[in-house]
Amino acid sequence: MASGLGNGGLLLLFLLSLAGCAPPALSQKPAPKPLYADPVFDGAADPVVIYHQKEKKWLMFYTNRRATHAQAEGVTWVHGTRIGIAQSVDGGTTWTYRDTANINYRPHPGYTHWAPEVIEHQGLYHMYLTYVPGTFPDWKHPRHIVHLTSPDGFNWEYRSTLPLVTDKVIDASVYRLPNGTWRLWYNNERDGKSIYYVDSPDLFHWQDQGKALQARGEGPKVFRWKDQYWMILDAWKGLQVFRSEDLLTWQPQEERLLEEPGTGPEDQAMGGHPDVVVAGDRAFLFYFTHPGRAKAHPAPAHSVAAKRSVIQVTELVYHNGKLTCDRDQPVYITLPTGKSLSAKRLKR
Repeated sequence: MASGLGNGGLLLLFLLSLAGCAPPALSQKPAPKPLYADPVFDGAADPVVIYHQKEKKWLMFYTNRRATHAQAEGVTWVHGTRIGIAQSVDGGTTWTYRDTANINYRPHPGYTHWAPEVIEHQGLYHMYLTYVPGTFPDWKHPRHIVHLTSPDGFNWEYRSTLPLVTDKVIDASVYRLPNGTWRLWYNNERDGKSIYYVDSPDLFHWQDQGKALQARGEGPKVFRWKDQYWMILDAWKGLQVFRSEDLLTWQPQEERLLEEPGTGPEDQAMGGHPDVVVAGDRAFLFYFTHPGRAKAHPAPAHSVAAKRSVIQVTELVYHNGKLTCDRDQPVYITLPTGKSLSAKRLKR
């Protein structure tokens, strides 16, 4: 054929058009599966993806679970973690390991860093990090959300521990309201793992606002797309979607995302703890999954294979007021770069 696409290529373009996806440039490769696997402990989870203005690269911060940690007692392998950084120089298609974030907040032996939320505002990077004061074999111990800042996105200094309603909170998500106020949602583990929120005029001083929604879940991610506000929540049975017009009242969507396993390599278990990057009319959902927990062939409990986690990506589709995705479709990521971009403008 004159186009050089062949029947398979034409079929792909047709399927992408039906799904509401922009067709890729013919020279672009689809994102690999998995998108990223951590080379240190093979336990990448809880991703957050931002654009680094100075380096003109996309960075992925993630919880580096110690999946390959030998003789781990209980859930100690999920504790004692640090925050890993991967980078992409091709707009998000391929990712390579960069480093561990240099977080200068380690007041307890065996400290644990979880689930970073990272944004850039006026040239300064802010991280809202879940901090656990040790390495523990169970889930019974306190955890807090701390605020750190960095001029370069790699070296971080402690600013404060957020004054939240309990001493057992995790998983911050930050969004800037239309009036300029900042809002941070988090999981209150002492209230049935429901979602609470606080507001700030400046990212440094926070005021409690109470409960945001009753639903149980972790890793809330708030963003605006298709003229609606959305929250995607890890409900441990796929990702629960909520929609809002005012960032206060949230309407649940009946259908969950990534509840059913995919068919691609290391993508055959449900997805968890997401991030979303909105780039123009397109939105990309980054998530982690445990390949060894596939329904069809689960690995032995407590084995390294069962603990491993990798990062995957899919593209969101908006149709009739709902969000869907097809994790088995090839994903052609086109995250932009350039002087006019910042993570805040793209994601918020």
